[in-house]
Amino acid sequence: MDNNPNFQSGQILYLECECSRLYTELIQVVVSRQLCWVRPLLLVNLTQEIPLVNDLRDANDILWSINSFYAALDTDAIEFLSQVIIKQPKPELEGIAKQQLNQFIQKLWQSSQAKLT
Repeated sequence: MDNNPNFQSGQILYLECECSRLYTELIQVVVSRQLCWVRPLLLVNLTQEIPLVNDLRDANDILWSINSFYAALDTDAIEFLSQVIIKQPKPELEGIAKQQLNQFIQKLWQSSQAKLT
């Protein structure tokens, strides 16, 4: 990973853990702390032939280490975003998607801590 990525506000970035990717929109880079302030967009499970896409546009913002992020390819981001933008939000699924986001963040945290030991 690049120690000093040149990310720009509004750019689509992702975090990856196991077979899932969390696509986010970059709000701001906090240079002094080497963090990214991001807004979750999608959680994509890539274990199946057809990826499962969860809409997270109503989830809370996240601060995470800049070194964990990758710049998303436009083709990937557009493909996944097009699956949720055309659909009406379903409030009954919102809680499930946020729970999956929390589980993803916990796994990501645990894997980053394991790398440190």
